Amino acid sequence: MDRLSSASNIFPAGRDGVTGHLGLIWQVIMEPLIVPVLKLLVVVCLGMSIMLFIERVYMGVVIVFVKLFGKKPNKRYKWEPIKDDIELGNSAYPMVLVQVPMYNEKEVYQLSIGAACGLSWPSDRIIIQVLDDSTDPAIKSMVEVECQRWASKGINIKYEIRDNRNGYKAGALKEGMKHSYVKQCDYVAIFDADFQPEPDFLWRTIPFLAHNPEIALVQARWKFVNSDECLMTRMQEMSLDYHFTVEQEVGSATYAFFGFNGTAGVWRISAVNEAGGWKARTTVEDMDLAVRASLQGWKFVYVGDLKVKNELPSTFKAYRYQQHRWSCGPANLFRKMAIEIVKNKKVSVWKKCYVIYSFFFVRKIVAHIVTFLFYCVVLPATVLFPEVTVPKWGAVYIPSVVTLLNAVGTPRSLHLMVFWILFENVMSLHRTKATFIGLLEAGRVNEWVVTEKLGDAPKAKLPAKATKKPRIRIGERLHLLELCAGAYLFFCGCYDFAFGKNRYYIFLFLQSIAFFIAGFGYIGTFVPRS
Repeated sequence: MDRLSSASNIFPAGRDGVTGHLGLIWQVIMEPLIVPVLKLLVVVCLGMSIMLFIERVYMGVVIVFVKLFGKKPNKRYKWEPIKDDIELGNSAYPMVLVQVPMYNEKEVYQLSIGAACGLSWPSDRIIIQVLDDSTDPAIKSMVEVECQRWASKGINIKYEIRDNRNGYKAGALKEGMKHSYVKQCDYVAIFDADFQPEPDFLWRTIPFLAHNPEIALVQARWKFVNSDECLMTRMQEMSLDYHFTVEQEVGSATYAFFGFNGTAGVWRISAVNEAGGWKARTTVEDMDLAVRASLQGWKFVYVGDLKVKNELPSTFKAYRYQQHRWSCGPANLFRKMAIEIVKNKKVSVWKKCYVIYSFFFVRKIVAHIVTFLFYCVVLPATVLFPEVTVPKWGAVYIPSVVTLLNAVGTPRSLHLMVFWILFENVMSLHRTKATFIGLLEAGRVNEWVVTEKLGDAPKAKLPAKATKKPRIRIGERLHLLELCAGAYLFFCGCYDFAFGKNRYYIFLFLQSIAFFIAGFGYIGTFVPRS
């Protein structure tokens, strides 16, 4: 009776009986094929949900233990200020290279170069290296002039360019390490173009490397200067705060391993060389280097109370491109390195299990896939088929606990949790697509689009354009994937409201609205073309 009623609900009989025939075809042919597949997908999704739940609970327990009983990094490792030596003079201080890679960074190049040049360290023991891959001649000229301005002030700054963009950021960093003056350097600090370290950054990080020869990397935390710019940046802050507050902290405290964030960190140059240097085989060259260095036995330290200011992408287009790169790259790296990690004999079995299962499989693959597949595809589909049920613990309890555990990183945004859930589900569409592209090495696997930075541009341009209505191109705002997902969820919500018993329609309507808002481009900061 359930099958008959569901078929008649989807295809109610019309005057000519056509829809009745469609209902019969659906009942006899389609439904027997779909129901078993849907039941299998429910089981698979529940399994992935349990994996994610266990991972989040484990991380939560460990971070509570670390916060209550664990030692801070400067207590866990030897840390003491580097002292002056009367005999040696400044040569007692390690030689530090500071790399600032950039690409057409018109809005932020002055901030990043200025912050790098403002780092406090003996002037004859530091080299600032600006790696400019800009393709816009005007921007390239401005960056060069800015470097010359700082050089005239006595700063040891090098402006380096190359005639191609091979390898993107990894290629630029690799080329930068080939210069003869780098051979005298012991450590390299890396800052992306929108990062502004405080002057004492090196004084707080270098001692970890100088006094602990087993440490290869010191990673600082990101501090978001524009988190209050719009609701989308607040949502990003919630996700990234969990990453830094929990994931990085737990990895550092337990296995002395975590993924390098690509910026706001200091590497021991000998460790970089031993690991094979920078490689451009994926879009996550930072994570690639970190995994290879860890497999050589090197340890990493995360310093959570050292924060470096930076900018979150505030346009939906920029955020989508960034999330594609951040989701596709790890999946592709997992495909390339899984066997290598298993065969490695320099690290313990437990550490290899942690890297393969926890770091890669659950966090970088399962977390993306289950969010979209379960909550945006499978769960909505079950309202159309009464034979397929999802237990309440899988549909309600587990996601609720996982959400609460994710939200602890940003207490000030707890009241935005519902918006965060809906937004994360929207973004899971792109993360899931990117994850499969990475795993299968499909077309866009190595696509690298530099995240657009706005700096103070929106504020600076607002008064001048306040009286002028910007021209907006429809194509720039419409996103078909989000619109299709929204339509599907809205249909399932309407069907559940009319015929269902699970009352999923409240969630389905809210989620469909979120997809429609994203699909029509009404999310984030919209910057019209001038």
